[in-house]
Amino acid sequence: MQWLWAIIVGFVLGLIARAILPGKQHQPLWLTTLFGIIGAVLGNAVSHWIGVEDTRGIDWIRHLLQLAGAILIVGLGDMAYMSLRGNRKREAA
Repeated sequence: MQWLWAIIVGFVLGLIARAILPGKQHQPLWLTTLFGIIGAVLGNAVSHWIGVEDTRGIDWIRHLLQLAGAILIVGLGDMAYMSLRGNRKREAA
């Protein structure tokens, strides 16, 4: 059941990250979800490293770190996706 929550959280974080980032992102929705999952894992790791992964109540710091990780990964992933996609178009021509 944890994989289902990972997909749902990754989807939501990926969409929020796309909404926050300026301009148009060109990656497909499944890749946005994957980037959101990776960003959430990165945010969880950072929250563990700084010691705020488990607090009483809602873990706001962990959730903000997950969102920051998703924004970072979605932004970098879009640049990588476009560079790979651009190279494929050049090879086909």
